[in-house]
Amino acid sequence: MQFSEFSEICDRIESTRGRLDSIDIVSGVLKTLTDEELPVFVRFLMGRIFPDWSPEKIGIGPNLVYDAVAYVVGDSRNTVIRKINAGGDAGRAIEGLLLKKEQTSFFSETLDLLEVYNDFIYISGVGGGSSQKEKLKVLKKIFANAKPIEARYITRLILGELRIGIGEGNIRDAVAKAFDVPAAAVEHAFQASNDLGEVAVLAKSGVGDLETVRVELFRPVKMMLARQGTIAAMLEEEGVLAAEYKYDGTRFQFHKKGSECRIYSRKLEEVTKAIPDVANMLLEATTHDAILDGEVIAIDEDTGRPLPFQYVLRRFRRKHDVEGHMQKIRLVPNIFDIICIDGRTLIDEPFSERRKILTESVSKFVAPQIVSDDIGTIEAFYRSALADGHEGIMIKSRSAHYTPGVRGKEWVKIKPAVDTMDLAVIGAEWGEGKRAKHFGSFLLACRDELGELIPVSKVATGISDDMLDILYDMLKDIVISESKNTVTFEPDTVFEVGYAEIQKSPTYEAGYALRFPRFIRLRDDKSVEEIETLQSIEARFAEQTKRLQG
Repeated sequence: MQFSEFSEICDRIESTRGRLDSIDIVSGVLKTLTDEELPVFVRFLMGRIFPDWSPEKIGIGPNLVYDAVAYVVGDSRNTVIRKINAGGDAGRAIEGLLLKKEQTSFFSETLDLLEVYNDFIYISGVGGGSSQKEKLKVLKKIFANAKPIEARYITRLILGELRIGIGEGNIRDAVAKAFDVPAAAVEHAFQASNDLGEVAVLAKSGVGDLETVRVELFRPVKMMLARQGTIAAMLEEEGVLAAEYKYDGTRFQFHKKGSECRIYSRKLEEVTKAIPDVANMLLEATTHDAILDGEVIAIDEDTGRPLPFQYVLRRFRRKHDVEGHMQKIRLVPNIFDIICIDGRTLIDEPFSERRKILTESVSKFVAPQIVSDDIGTIEAFYRSALADGHEGIMIKSRSAHYTPGVRGKEWVKIKPAVDTMDLAVIGAEWGEGKRAKHFGSFLLACRDELGELIPVSKVATGISDDMLDILYDMLKDIVISESKNTVTFEPDTVFEVGYAEIQKSPTYEAGYALRFPRFIRLRDDKSVEEIETLQSIEARFAEQTKRLQG
C-alpha cells in the first residue's frame, strides 16, 4: 500500500460522520492488505505507530517537525509556526505549506506505507549525542517525498493525534466484519495482546487463531478501571461484595519470570529502574512466574501513615540519584489482583478465584480485603480506610472477569463527597502578573464515543506556584500552536479536577461545563485514553439531576 492510499482513506473517514459508514470503509480496505501491511495500517489508523505495550517511542516533538518542514518548503521555522498558529491544526497547516513547496527537486520517491513505518522504527532507535540531527535528517527525507495530503497525516501520526474520528471500537468491528469473525473474539484477543494490529492478522486466519491469544509476560496489558458509584447500589446488584482500600498512590503492573522482573506504570511505561526497591520486594514475594496488579504508596517513616500521591510521583519520575531518593521516600507495594500465573492466563476467571490464587501464590504485600453482604460492615471498613489515611475503598464484584482497559460496573470507587474527574490538557492561556511566564489556566477535554477529544472545561484554581513550574517544564516542549494569549498542546497530560456540579453549557463543544473547577493533582500515571468520556459525563449529569430533584 502506498502512503497516499492510506492518506486518502483517512481523508474519507475524516469526512464521514456515520459510524457504520466508517466501519464499511475500513473493513473493505482490510481485506486487500498483506499480512505485513495489515498490522501497520490498523495501528496507524488508531493514531499509533507502535503497539501500546511496546517500549518503542518515536521521540519527536513539534519543533523537530517544524524544522524539517521549514527546510523542505524553503522557508523559516517561524513562518511554519505562524501558519500552524493561524489554523490550529498542524497537519492541515503543513499540508498547505507543501502545496506551495519551493524545492521542486524533491518528490523523487513515492512513499510506501511500510517504508514510512520502517523510517519511524529507525528514528525510534536513534540515540546518542547526534540523535536529534539524525532524526531531523530522516524527517526531511520523509517530508521531501510527501505529497501535501500525505504530509497532513504524517504530521498527525508523529504528534500523536490523527483526528479522523474513528475509535478502537469501530476498528474492532471493522476487523470482525472484514474477516467474518465475532467482534467479541476480536475484543478479547485485543485485551489479552494489547495490539489490535496483530489481532487483525490473526482474525484474517479465522476465529480459531483469535482464541489462542494469551496474556504474555513482559508485554503489559491495559489495566482494569473503576467508575464512581455507591455501596448501596452495588450491594443491590451483587448481593455480596469484596471491599479493599483505595490507595493514594500509583498503579503498577509487575511481571516476573524466574529472577527477571519488570514494573510497568499505568501508562505501560517501564519504571523498574526508578523503583528498584519495589522490584526487589515483589521479586521476593512470590516464587511463581506471574503478572500482578497493584498500587505503590509512599510511607511516612515516623508515623507509618501513607503520604500524598505527589511523593510517589517524585520516585516514578526519577532518572538520576535513585539511591538517594530511595532513602528519602520509602515506597510500599499493595497487590490486589493477579492476571497470569505460570503461563496460565487468568483474565477470564472470576475475581473470587483470582483472589484465591493471589493469596496462595504471593506471600507479602497482598492488599487487605473483606467480603460482606452487609452495608454497615462495608461502611465501617470505609471509615477505617479513611482513618488510616487512604483515599477510600474499592468495592468489587466477586464474579467479575479482569477486563483490561475497560471502565465497567464491576469495580466501583468510594471516596469522600468531592466529585472529581480525569481530563486531558489540550491547551492553556498564559498567566498574568507573577504568573506571566507560566501557563495560567488550562483547557481540558473529555473523549467522545469515537475517541476524539472534546473541550469541556477550563481550570485555573488550586494550582500552587511550585506545580505551575512543574507544568510549564512538562508542557513547553509539546506546544503545537500558539495564537495571541493561548497555546495548544499535544494531548499527553491528564489532570484530576474537582468540581461543584456539572452544568449544561453552549460554551464548550461537549455541551457541558464544570462549575467551580479546581485542580486536584497531576495524573502523570494515567494516559489520555483513560480520561472521562462524554457518555460518563452525561450519566453523571443525569444522576446529579435526579439527586437534586429528589
